[in-house]
Amino acid sequence: MNTIYIDKDLVVCEKPYGVSSQASDGENMLELIKSAHDCDAFVVHRLDITTRGLMVYALNDSSAGNLCAQVASHAFKKEYLAIAHNNMPDEGEMVDFLYHDRIKNKSFVANSARKGAKEARLRFKTLARVMHEGECLSLVKIELLTGRTHQIRAQLSSRGFMLYGDGKYGAKDNDKIALYSHSIGFFHPKTKKWLSFSHFPESSGAWVLFKDYLK
Repeated sequence: MNTIYIDKDLVVCEKPYGVSSQASDGENMLELIKSAHDCDAFVVHRLDITTRGLMVYALNDSSAGNLCAQVASHAFKKEYLAIAHNNMPDEGEMVDFLYHDRIKNKSFVANSARKGAKEARLRFKTLARVMHEGECLSLVKIELLTGRTHQIRAQLSSRGFMLYGDGKYGAKDNDKIALYSHSIGFFHPKTKKWLSFSHFPESSGAWVLFKDYLK
């Protein structure tokens, strides 16, 4: 675990691939923070176990309540980097209704009338494209406007832009998913100062193909 920032109220860190963002039977971020900083942490937002990147954790009850409220009101800003199959448009917005099947642990684009379907919105901008093994791959920056389960994976794959490595959502290459929590921004729960942090994925796996852009 890489710690980016810490004070008495919160800690910003880089969640590794394969580590749970919340309490679990396996390796999880709460235990890693406890081990590294000898303090208890409170979950504010979540990342899939297969997603790496920046997260913030509260270090006391009052900070947890404040940060969770920012997430709920969409004051909390989150941007991701992703590598998608095929040639994505230069920029745009995706708006869908998503239904999450808990048994399959998979989200699907659904009709708004379906029970349990929730609106999902994101904005994207394509930063670069490369040809790899005869096909186009797109490096995309994504701003989440809502926070639905597997939202980025489901919305992009429904349009034929499966994330690299995401076999669950239709990619032929079933490997580590090329999705990274690149940037987060929020108001400090005590000082009210706006804080923003950004970090790039290490140049390994599919990210090597875009190393000149990840600086």
